Amino acid sequence: MKLLMRWTLALGVLTILSCNKDQQKDSEVAFDSVVGQFADIKVLRYQIPGFEDLTLKEQKLVYYLTQAGLEGRDIMWAQNYRHNLVIRKALESVYQQYQGDRNTERWLAFDTYLKRVWFSNGIHHHYSNAKIMPEFTQDYLVQLLKDTETELSGEALDVIFNDLDAKKVDLSKDADIVLSSAINMYGPEVTTADVESFYGQVEVDADEPIEIGLNTRLVKENGVLTEQVYKSGGLYGDAIDRIIFWLEKAYGVAENQNQQNALKLLITYYQTGDLVTWDEYSVAWVKATEGNIDWINGFIEVYNDPKGYKGSFEAIVQIKDFDMSQKMSVLSDQAQWFEDNSPLMVSHKKKEVKGVSYKTVIVAGEAGDASPSTPIGVNLPNNNWIRQAHGSKSVSLGNIINAYNNAGGSGRLQEFAHDQEEIVLEETYGQLADKLHTALHEVVGHASGQINPGVGTPKETLKSYKSTIEEGRADLFGLYYLMDPKLQELGLVTDWEATGKAAYDGYIRNGLLTQLIRLNLGDDVEESHMRNRQWVSAWVFERGASDGVIERVERDGKTFYDVKDYQKLRSLFGELLRETQRITSEGDYQAAKDLVEHYGVKVDQAVHAQVLERNKQFKSAPYSGFINPILVPEFDQQQEITGFSIKQMATFEEQMLYYSETYGNL
Repeated sequence: MKLLMRWTLALGVLTILSCNKDQQKDSEVAFDSVVGQFADIKVLRYQIPGFEDLTLKEQKLVYYLTQAGLEGRDIMWAQNYRHNLVIRKALESVYQQYQGDRNTERWLAFDTYLKRVWFSNGIHHHYSNAKIMPEFTQDYLVQLLKDTETELSGEALDVIFNDLDAKKVDLSKDADIVLSSAINMYGPEVTTADVESFYGQVEVDADEPIEIGLNTRLVKENGVLTEQVYKSGGLYGDAIDRIIFWLEKAYGVAENQNQQNALKLLITYYQTGDLVTWDEYSVAWVKATEGNIDWINGFIEVYNDPKGYKGSFEAIVQIKDFDMSQKMSVLSDQAQWFEDNSPLMVSHKKKEVKGVSYKTVIVAGEAGDASPSTPIGVNLPNNNWIRQAHGSKSVSLGNIINAYNNAGGSGRLQEFAHDQEEIVLEETYGQLADKLHTALHEVVGHASGQINPGVGTPKETLKSYKSTIEEGRADLFGLYYLMDPKLQELGLVTDWEATGKAAYDGYIRNGLLTQLIRLNLGDDVEESHMRNRQWVSAWVFERGASDGVIERVERDGKTFYDVKDYQKLRSLFGELLRETQRITSEGDYQAAKDLVEHYGVKVDQAVHAQVLERNKQFKSAPYSGFINPILVPEFDQQQEITGFSIKQMATFEEQMLYYSETYGNL
């Protein structure tokens, strides 16, 4: 499970958490995090501090794991939409071969469109899921194809411009959410009823159920539903063979036996596609907590599947940040206290929170669903029985968060905050509040609660609402404790109340106002995290209206939200947390649907129009993502690796073309 970046991170230095803050600031100022900007995207870069302190063997492990991730890049493109790869190759051919004027309005529109497609790993927006519509005509593209002797025709050409496959993931309540979603995890003729019927007949171990359908594409062959398995010799086999090649090299330089055990099982899983092996790997991976290097690799998050079965390919390679991990591990140590003192019903609390491992890490490379748009925190594995029996790993991506913070402010805080007090709180405590919310969300939020005996998994019971309910539940757990003196007692904050106020102000401001800049006027909220931020915020606003907990303020034609009573707001967060855990524990589909559809989907159009108008003054894009540093091996005369250098590519397009040439496996 991943936590996405709250778009409005304030600038400042987390003095409480940094013992070398002055040296850190000097280093960060010297490094330019911003690569460029186009459309609604800002492209950033990040550093890999500490890589030079690793042993050569450890550096090799990082390199091999990074290569394994990049070899699967094309899988994510193919999963996102069935025509993505042929479209990308054609657009890249035009971009590289075109000899005409590159300063015309039409060419610049083509240039921007290609960059947007690169960023989203396909022709659908990475966040809104809506198809990206080009600002040039089909006739112009046909002429470019002709001029560069590039082939693109038929449905793959027409779909760029027509109304077909308009949403990568369509969660509209009245839609056939599988048939109307363009995501390529199902054949184009497969319906929601087909999926429910097919997987409803799969028998699994009630105590240790596998994640059915996680690594397959469900299609109709001669009218019969069948699964195409992602494995060596199967679907995406050419890319998977390259992943295996690098994982085998990583196995040879693993830091310890537990890492070797996990890597061996991961290799076997890719060779066979067997989901029992995937669970065995996940258990072994959870146990591999020692060492300086860790990784995420596989078909993991199910947000891109409207039915919540199919995992998207994802890879993140991590180096332990020793200082920050030591400071934040206190949350892991106190996980049982948070569970015991939460407002959940007693029957829904875990009697023993298993092994929640939390680290702040330095990202060394990302691929697939994690790149270019990246999470800032991850908690895995997702299989509930493994989490309950063996625990989980939670990580905060420290250098990614630093790069976001160092990219500069935009003034949106001053525009959308209610008053100067709110601005000062955000500027002083906002970064710390965000960092703690990430940790609480991942470590105690996702690890908390239990499902009642005999109740199915959330993807079976809550169906299309599973992801947003789970993310909202974890958010609420974090919000409840962000206004708790326990955080100061644990040494994590110097002023628990001020930190909590900054967190509550920022969450309400984002959930009801600022995240709307990511939507086109008239759109519903589709993305699971955006939905959960809106339904959480809208529910507490409505529920607290009679007590004046949050006041909606109209001033000079602008809407603001002013939190009047933070302790009552905390109580409301706790009440809603209790209810979302009940929904999850009891598998109450109707309650989940009512909560999300009533509070999380529809947008006040007058407020939305106003927010978009207010946002026009800001040039900073609402979305950010990253190019990755390139690890370049150095060899001796025997072609043995003797060391590495780190290359930062100058432009986004340079990296995208390099990736297509180097890792174009499908």
